[in-house]
Amino acid sequence: MQCREHCGACCIAPSISSPIPGMPQGKPGGVPCIHLSEDYSCKIYGQPGRPRVCDDFKADPEICGTSREEALILLGKLEQGLP
Repeated sequence: MQCREHCGACCIAPSISSPIPGMPQGKPGGVPCIHLSEDYSCKIYGQPGRPRVCDDFKADPEICGTSREEALILLGKLEQGLP
């Protein structure tokens, strides 16, 4: 699955414990990354310093669902440890 345009759910719903440029403590779940653009794309995609967890994330229908809204729900449930 390709990442869907104008989604950004993976930059909002999950927590990131590793440092992010400008966010040295990472970010909590449900908080948008400061590098998420207005069109929900990553401003530091492919840049040095982008967390490995972000580089390693692969879009998948089970995680991303069929819409941005569904992706936020599914990723939020994963973040909370819910089925």
